[in-house]
Amino acid sequence: MTDVLSARLAALRAEAPPEVLPGILAEVGIADRYVRRDSPIGPVYVALNRAGVSCVDVAYDEARFERRFARRFGRPAIPAGTLPDRLLSRIDRALAEGRPASLDLDLRGLTSFRRAVLLKAAEIPRSEVRPYGWVAREIGRPGAGRAVGSALAANPVPIIVPCHRVVRSDGGFGEYSLGRPGNKRALLEAEGLDAGEHERFARRGMRFVGSDTTRVFCLPTCRHARRISSAHRVEFRDHIAATAAGYRPCSRCRPAEAA
Repeated sequence: MTDVLSARLAALRAEAPPEVLPGILAEVGIADRYVRRDSPIGPVYVALNRAGVSCVDVAYDEARFERRFARRFGRPAIPAGTLPDRLLSRIDRALAEGRPASLDLDLRGLTSFRRAVLLKAAEIPRSEVRPYGWVAREIGRPGAGRAVGSALAANPVPIIVPCHRVVRSDGGFGEYSLGRPGNKRALLEAEGLDAGEHERFARRGMRFVGSDTTRVFCLPTCRHARRISSAHRVEFRDHIAATAAGYRPCSRCRPAEAA
């Protein structure tokens, strides 16, 4: 934080009544406001400003969150007090559904690549997962799977932008940046994904599922894949095997070999 910004903040703290200070600081762009809300993995702090939601973090305690926020964003976060019920409802819905929907996000500090990664991740349907390489290919950067992983690890608004729905190319769930290591799995299970079945499928070395009636192959968690009955289900190790067998890729989940 610059000396000028610190001086402005000190002056406002001295002059403004305590009950209106958060609104003033947020309105002039000096600070973000934050609220504590429930999520599928427990309480979280949600910070926001005029541009939109800027941060979601595990609710350990206010002082710790404020320190973490200031280090990361270079500006303070201040308890919001009260916010309009309509805005709180939109935040709660975004946390519950794992998607921004109509909620604005503040992604201004991100590179164009990282912003593209997050916006693509936000398109992944609830209870479905996609590999890092899938995201890279979808944003026109095939082969950038590792960079996608780094971008998702630095996601400032997890849960709302569902980086938990992006997994390793071998089907393993991989790491998660928000809270306990098991939170990624917990979020997916809360959405209805059968994590155990997904892991068993991955351990067999399989990547795709096809239907011998439609001759279409999908990523295993695709809505269409989950409708295939066991009598008509065909599994493939890679897209080469699927296409060699005469199957075409699903137009919904757009499967392909993804590093």
